[in-house]
Amino acid sequence: MSLKSAIEWTNSTWNPVTGCTKVSAGCDRCYAERLSERFRGVESHPFESGFDLTLRPERIEQPLRWRRPQLIFVNSMSDLFHKEIPDAYIRRVFDTMERADWHIYQILTKRSSLMRDFVGKHYAARPVPPHIWLGVSIEDSAAMTRLRHLKQTNASMRFVSFEPLLGPIGDVDLEGIQWVIVGGESGPGARTMQADWARSLRDQCQEQRVPFFFKQWGGRTPKAGGNALDGHQWQEYPGMAYDRALEAPLQVRARQILDKQVS
Repeated sequence: MSLKSAIEWTNSTWNPVTGCTKVSAGCDRCYAERLSERFRGVESHPFESGFDLTLRPERIEQPLRWRRPQLIFVNSMSDLFHKEIPDAYIRRVFDTMERADWHIYQILTKRSSLMRDFVGKHYAARPVPPHIWLGVSIEDSAAMTRLRHLKQTNASMRFVSFEPLLGPIGDVDLEGIQWVIVGGESGPGARTMQADWARSLRDQCQEQRVPFFFKQWGGRTPKAGGNALDGHQWQEYPGMAYDRALEAPLQVRARQILDKQVS
């Protein structure tokens, strides 16, 4: 777990799994793979095995020992719903999130149907608790099936990260979505995000009253192009821009955490 994260829309990261495999164009220049593979073969390093999928059971209960409330990005170095991760292990991760409910957890996946199916099985009688935010990453219009799967997921709080945004998305129905993040690709060979692609998503969020967070333009480094869209930094969060997005008890807790995040 990292108590500080360079990712603008979170406080911290928690990685009970590391490593992954590619599933779509958004994975082509994966930052997590690039970082992990630098240390392949380095004896006793956490990434000695590079970006190979690795369960880290010794990390599962870390949030229970972290007493200060945090926004926690779960599996920033993997995908919790990778097909090779057993359901029983994912259940243990969710058990920890339910027990350490003073935090807010942010889970992103490209394996949206597996997330939907897991949630449908393990949360058949009730939605996923509202302090556990479930989201999908969508890089272009070809990946929009993930949004449909997300809407079919029995969650209290759903969000979409259009990052790295590699093409125009077109019209998007954001009914049932409480947050949208947009960002360009960063790192060596980063593919350019066009301004009109980002503007279209921002405008649709405004029209549909969904909080919009513009993370970065991207480039050689994450901060190379800054994070202003049309001269404005868009850093809206659920429970901040539109109160209807979350239930009242979570709004209070989210407000306390998010005040620290944006101050």
